[in-house]
Amino acid sequence: MIPLQFLPPAQTDSSPKALSTTFASSKTVLKPFRGKTYAFWSAILLCMLAAVYWGAIASDRYVSESHIVIQQTQMPATQTMNLSSLLGGTSAPNRTDQMLLRDYLLSIDMLEKLDKKLSLREHYSDRRRDPISRMWYKDLSTEWFYWYYLLRTTVEFDEYAGVLVIRAQAFTPEQAHAITSMLVEEGERYMNGMAQRLAQEQVGFIEKQVEQVYERVMSARLAVVAYQNKLNLVSPEGTAEYLVGIVNTLEGQLASLNTQRNAALGYLNPKSPTVMDFDLQIAAVKTQIGKEQARLTSSNRQMLNVTVEEFQRLKMNAEFAQEVYKSALASLEQVRLDARRTIKMVSIIQSPTSPQYALEPRRIYNTVVFVLLTLGIFGIVSLIRAILRDHQE
Repeated sequence: MIPLQFLPPAQTDSSPKALSTTFASSKTVLKPFRGKTYAFWSAILLCMLAAVYWGAIASDRYVSESHIVIQQTQMPATQTMNLSSLLGGTSAPNRTDQMLLRDYLLSIDMLEKLDKKLSLREHYSDRRRDPISRMWYKDLSTEWFYWYYLLRTTVEFDEYAGVLVIRAQAFTPEQAHAITSMLVEEGERYMNGMAQRLAQEQVGFIEKQVEQVYERVMSARLAVVAYQNKLNLVSPEGTAEYLVGIVNTLEGQLASLNTQRNAALGYLNPKSPTVMDFDLQIAAVKTQIGKEQARLTSSNRQMLNVTVEEFQRLKMNAEFAQEVYKSALASLEQVRLDARRTIKMVSIIQSPTSPQYALEPRRIYNTVVFVLLTLGIFGIVSLIRAILRDHQE
């Protein structure tokens, strides 16, 4: 074996061109490595900043929570007032009412009421809080203030339990409790006011209809009275029936007189006084029948058949209006009863809590999630860069 010191030295190219080529290749190798190192330490720096912020800088936010449900008390009109009816008359929660209340609690109108009473702008823009958690300026526009309000207040509908869950965040436990309490109070006032307004509108509409029908009834009845006064007849129908009865009686008398005259002609001369007396009576009865029939069907303005027909028409209109008026009164009374026994009630299942521990921000959870996301993004970016570099080579 030849000792190492006796081996010939390796021949290397020490020309300037070879040295420049070697230096360029080393820069090509080190450049991706340095870029990868910078990205890695940038990710580590971001994770450290996030840990410092969530661990020491982020302001505490207290959360007050309340659970409510909207129930509608309905008691049928035929049901008696007892304990079982009251317990059985409460219907299940109405999802439509729940969602309507949710929209109102998250509306700008509700935000303005809260700000007017609780000074939310001053509280959320307190300079003592960290700049990321607080609102930057007190005099922000309504749109940005509303956006911040939605970040700090949530109203969620629990489909399984059928309740509204109200959560409000604030920098102090007193303010969080005050916000949630006011949301519950204003929600109850809004639902009760809306139910009362709806009932009043329904009752008012029916009352107007009843007034119109009443005017129709009075107009129809006054038309009947005016027609009676015009003809000086209380009841044209009764007068017509009376005249028909007279005509029928006279016709009966006429038939009896004709029968007696015919019987008398069997043994008497037509010129005899008895037969002539029958002839006079028959002629008088016929004349009277003609007069009475003329009163019923005469061609002048006082003919009774037309009078009876017009009177019946006016009377029918008055009776129809009277029936409509009775139906309208019944409907009005029914609507009033429905308005009184149909009540939407906001039941508080859990009163607004008074927080003693700051649940927000979730420091450990937020820090861990941020670190995992940052490292995940770093790994994905590094993988993409490696793939692109391989394709370029």
